Amino acid sequence: MEKTVKNKKNTPMLKVTLTRSPIGYNKNQAKIVEALGFKGLNSVRTLPDNACIRGSLFKVKHLVKVEEVKE
Repeated sequence: MEKTVKNKKNTPMLKVTLTRSPIGYNKNQAKIVEALGFKGLNSVRTLPDNACIRGSLFKVKHLVKVEEVKE
């Protein structure tokens, strides 16, 4: 089941998949994964493409797979 964020003003979106568990990594990275809304492995979220989300994804880039959504 894929959760999505409402797309306001046709902003670009990112499809993000959690591919690795944050267990064993820095606790701050686990908190970032939780803040992005992931519940478990292989869960998928569609998030807006903005600086805040990009910064969070950069900190956990070894745990996620990111794709741009083309509408």
